[in-house]
Amino acid sequence: MDPMNRGPEEYGHDNERGDDGAGAQRPPRDAVPADFAQTPTPARTVRLVAGDFTLTVNPVDGSEIEPGRPGEQPAAPARHTAEEREELRRAGRPPVPAGPAAPPLPLLERQEERERLVRLLGRGRSVRLTGPAGSGRSALLDAVAADCAGLAPDGVIRLSGYRRTATELLYELFTAVHSATLHRPDRTTLLEHVRGIGAVVLLDDLEFGGSALDELLDATPECAFLLAATPDVAAPTADSHLEEVFLSGLERGAALELLERAVDRPLTDDEANWAGDLWFESEGLPLRFVQAGALLRQRDALRALAEGPGHDDDDDDADDVFADGHDVPLPTIGEGAAPAALLASRLSESARDALRFAVALGGEVPHQAHLPALVGDTHADAAIGELTSCALLTPVGSRYRLAAGVAAQLEAVGYGEGAVARAHTAAQHYAWWAGHPSVAPARAAAEADAILAAMGVLVPGQEAGHASAAVLLARSAAPAFAAGLHWGAWERTLRNGQEAARIAGEVAEEAYFHHELGVLALCTGNLDRARAELEASIALRGALADKRGTVAGRRALALVADREGSLPPDGRSAAGEENPAAGNEESASPSGGVPAAVPSLETLVTRRDTPTPTSLLAGARRAVLSGTRRNLVAAGAGALLAVVLGTVVTLGATSGNEDPADRVTNEQSANEDDGSDSLNADEPADDSTGSPAATPDATKSGKPTTAQPGESGSADDPSAPGDGSSSTTGGGGSGTNGSTTGGSSTTGGTSGGPSTTGGTSSGGTSSGPSDPPSSGGTSTGPSGSPSETPTSTSPTPSDPPSETPPSGTAVGMSNGATATTGSPSSSQALSSSSST
Repeated sequence: MDPMNRGPEEYGHDNERGDDGAGAQRPPRDAVPADFAQTPTPARTVRLVAGDFTLTVNPVDGSEIEPGRPGEQPAAPARHTAEEREELRRAGRPPVPAGPAAPPLPLLERQEERERLVRLLGRGRSVRLTGPAGSGRSALLDAVAADCAGLAPDGVIRLSGYRRTATELLYELFTAVHSATLHRPDRTTLLEHVRGIGAVVLLDDLEFGGSALDELLDATPECAFLLAATPDVAAPTADSHLEEVFLSGLERGAALELLERAVDRPLTDDEANWAGDLWFESEGLPLRFVQAGALLRQRDALRALAEGPGHDDDDDDADDVFADGHDVPLPTIGEGAAPAALLASRLSESARDALRFAVALGGEVPHQAHLPALVGDTHADAAIGELTSCALLTPVGSRYRLAAGVAAQLEAVGYGEGAVARAHTAAQHYAWWAGHPSVAPARAAAEADAILAAMGVLVPGQEAGHASAAVLLARSAAPAFAAGLHWGAWERTLRNGQEAARIAGEVAEEAYFHHELGVLALCTGNLDRARAELEASIALRGALADKRGTVAGRRALALVADREGSLPPDGRSAAGEENPAAGNEESASPSGGVPAAVPSLETLVTRRDTPTPTSLLAGARRAVLSGTRRNLVAAGAGALLAVVLGTVVTLGATSGNEDPADRVTNEQSANEDDGSDSLNADEPADDSTGSPAATPDATKSGKPTTAQPGESGSADDPSAPGDGSSSTTGGGGSGTNGSTTGGSSTTGGTSGGPSTTGGTSSGGTSSGPSDPPSSGGTSTGPSGSPSETPTSTSPTPSDPPSETPPSGTAVGMSNGATATTGSPSSSQALSSSSST
């Protein structure tokens, strides 16, 4: 009965009572028991510490990352006790399959290698054990682990190198020794902890060598490694100083003994001869003789079933895989060398379906708990026992996968047909299972290889719906891998999901995967990758108007900028506000996360037209062009300061040479004063320090005007030049003759008598008001014509002039004009220049 929808049998029975009509009323429909209540499943969010970040794994909107708060930093990880290490070792082994177990097999012809390995590990030496697939490397490691139990303080640690990098193995080694729940240290802290680990590490299925192997060995100097690898793996470098031990096939006698142990009975002559041919064909690999023993056991079972009492051929069950006839011949040599097809043909239907799923997943065998849902048989979990007893599976870490060469043998007989459809079925099942809140992240991480294999088959998207199924699986499994601290699988899942979302055209999911990849890169310290992924996510979410996702992406991008010491490329803060153009110093992130930046006014630095020294401008320009954003502000401030200082210096230099208010220069116009018959420009003031100008009367009569000696300079400063002019000494001369240094000579006196002035007259030249001092050059007056008359120097205040110069004496004019005795044309030129 559905408690929400009434069935047809309930109509007409609402008022049903007992015999007396006073029965109790049935409870209302909404009073559903708590056990059957349908409540929405909450999203599984996990908060963990990754380095100095706090990471919140959010399956809905994407992971959120923020700086770790000081009070929330985890305590230093403690070491596991011996009991805890033993519990972890048992948990790391594959589960014991259901069904009858295969007979135990001894380790034959490996005693010498075993003793040598134990001896080298006891000395602290690391060893590389090399042998072909099926040579018994894993069995030898099990024996060595038992012998080295008490050699190291941290005991013996078993690790699997199958599809693992050096960094992933370092984190797994850290987890095997230290207790750090929901804590993933950064690389610096990781190296500090693994450096102090002293253990015998048995690493099976190693897939890398060279510099990556050197990185692993250098990070753990107190560990002794036993590395098992196949010959096709890259060799270690010469600096690794690894001991090499090679495993070869068994001798003929040992191979026959192993076959007898596998059959658990003596061999017949025919079986012994067959085993000899098999030894030659398989080069004595132990795996082939274990599988040959399974073939002989199946043959014995078939013969026993055919010859049993009461056996009737007409009553044979069609599903009986062992009813092959009374006479069961020995397998051929080819079947013995490649026995997978013959062994599988004699297994149950559930076991064969499990093999088909394993072939579809690239050799990965799902956990026995998932086989009933995948195969559709409630007893399919017993298929793992059948497969392990036939040596078709080999343990890899805590799981099983197809033994070496089995996948290729099964594909040759048609087990690979419909592989994509089976991978699609597995992806749908794992997507539901990994996203269920009742599944712990550690359980999901244990199935990472099978999940990644299913996504790898579907990502090319050859058929409709496959890419979408891969996106759904990646969306469900990625948060579980992140919370389970299996970040290698997390990264591979995100990349597969991003590619599948691109193929399927699911833009929102593609933005989610870009965001998660950016967060992962930020946690691992790859800032360039983090910036690229987060910018791609922000762009996609902005196109979809996903505000919450965009804000989350900008917050993570602000952390990237904080680590880089620069602003985001678009100049916005975590929440999307504009950041100030200046002031982005490298500072510690706030304890409560990255707050939104408060908008502020931008400081504009403009260029002044005031001339500045060339060297300052060139230095400022180089600083602006070569500096970063932070140096740009400092360079601009320096340039502005240089401009201001140049302006102040220029104004100070020009303010000291300003003309007095009562002085008439050649740049001023003449005005008529009230009550005066002449222009004030023609009459110098009483306290004027400039050279006198020619009066109108003198100009009209042709008589020269004379200046008082000593009035060409300042009365207060005897060394100060006149207004706009400076006297230079071209050469010494007294009396009536003067000479000019840079030009032609003029006559300094006439027959009127000697010329006596307050100072020594020299044959120099004077320049205009704005010309710099020159040594004996030609001066240019206001009219632009050169004047070659000598000038007179100013006397000191303590030496006043004794008499005025007579007519015919040349006197230097402070305004750049020269009065010449007895020359009317010179007087007229002076008058016109003064008026101008």
